[in-house]
Amino acid sequence: MEFVKDNLLYVLFGLNYFLALSATITLLFKKINPTKTLTYIIVLLVFPFFGLIVYYLFGQDYRKTKLFNRKRVLNQSIIAKIQNELEIDFNTISEIDELLEEKSKLIPLLYNSEQSKLTLKNDVKVIGSGDEKLELLLKDLDQAKSHIHLEYFIFKDDKTGKEVLDILYQKAKDGLEVKLIIDDVGSSISRKHISQLKNSGVEIYKFMPVLFSRFTGKMNYRDHRKILIIDGKIGYVGGINISNNYLNKRNKRFWRDAHLRIYGEAVHQLQILFFTTWDFVSNGELKVDESHFPKLEIDSKIPLQIAASGPDTDWSNIMEAIFVAITNAEEFIYLTTPYFIPNDEIVTALQVATRSNIEVKMILPKKSDSWIAEYATNSYIEKLLTAGVKVYQYHKGFIHSKTMVVDDVFSSVGTANMDYRSFNINFEVNALIYNKDVSSEVKKMFKEDLCNSSQVDLEEWQKRSTKNKFLEGLARLMAPLL
Repeated sequence: MEFVKDNLLYVLFGLNYFLALSATITLLFKKINPTKTLTYIIVLLVFPFFGLIVYYLFGQDYRKTKLFNRKRVLNQSIIAKIQNELEIDFNTISEIDELLEEKSKLIPLLYNSEQSKLTLKNDVKVIGSGDEKLELLLKDLDQAKSHIHLEYFIFKDDKTGKEVLDILYQKAKDGLEVKLIIDDVGSSISRKHISQLKNSGVEIYKFMPVLFSRFTGKMNYRDHRKILIIDGKIGYVGGINISNNYLNKRNKRFWRDAHLRIYGEAVHQLQILFFTTWDFVSNGELKVDESHFPKLEIDSKIPLQIAASGPDTDWSNIMEAIFVAITNAEEFIYLTTPYFIPNDEIVTALQVATRSNIEVKMILPKKSDSWIAEYATNSYIEKLLTAGVKVYQYHKGFIHSKTMVVDDVFSSVGTANMDYRSFNINFEVNALIYNKDVSSEVKKMFKEDLCNSSQVDLEEWQKRSTKNKFLEGLARLMAPLL
């Protein structure tokens, strides 16, 4: 003990490097992406103590350790029955395949990965702003008759949040089932309002609570989804959270975003996804009955799949869906994302597509809400431009939309950014739509955003300052950890 006291610093450093070497050996056995492995090894060996913290927070593979388990929900008899009822026969899938000109290869991909059923009877409204979403949402909430389920990354009790909370209070008092999941890092609801929610009958849980949520940023596996379900009939999904920041009438900086309002069978898929998260946050206190999955009378036929990914899924479903959509494109690919820190597979797929004479256009924000994400994103632009990808920077405000359109027949709107965190770490959800009319609306939104964007010229981009290039390189080195 005397030796330890006299040489405490050396002992601590020795312990640090023993643990760092153990972690390095573990990383080598995992056989993960070489770039990511090298980044972790550098951080572990060059930055004592800090490297161990980073590895502990980012390096755990929850997809393999199964900390998050969906089977308890998916095996319930009621949910199994709903899944069977959503089954579409082979002839119908063949018709859709013919209509969509082979783009429906995504359907078996997701079905085989996560039992994500293709739903056919849906009506879909594309929403282009937080203002529009709030107006529709408040009306739908006010007309709720049975239950309201919410799962949000960001839910703040500002003016926007209070408008939603007031309806939740009243609906719970009226006897409706109201369940709310908020991410503990992204959301901010005061103890006063949480107490009011509970007293009125609202069931609320924080997703993976942390000790100092204000200072943790994005350091843990977070619930990045934005899901709202009303009476098992109406569902909202997309990039718009509940906060003043997402409304242009309450935000000094113009905010461009994309969301969907869905009425139909796909809402049942959102409901099942919500229940898997609820089962986790409530430690298995889950009661499901058939009122959560009502029969729907709807004539509209819009094929739609709900793609979910996160530590609770066996595969990176959303990334794989985007990859397959890109590699099956024949005419054009239009992408919008606020953060572009992709893996090698996505970069290669985009490069091959544009070199195969497919028009590839991408909209990124000119000014991000995160300087390190901005520099990391910018580090990929030259490589894309060199391959022929047309890159545009949105300058009207901040563009937060996460959309994709391929060949006028396939579109995606959801919560996932084009970055490693969305593909592998966070809980995400995207709606994949196989419909020309909806794809046309998403394409129209993209074209409108192009009018408020400036195209990046390769020669001009190469002239950017040495300082910017250095910061981009530094940010890119940290990209696997962002």
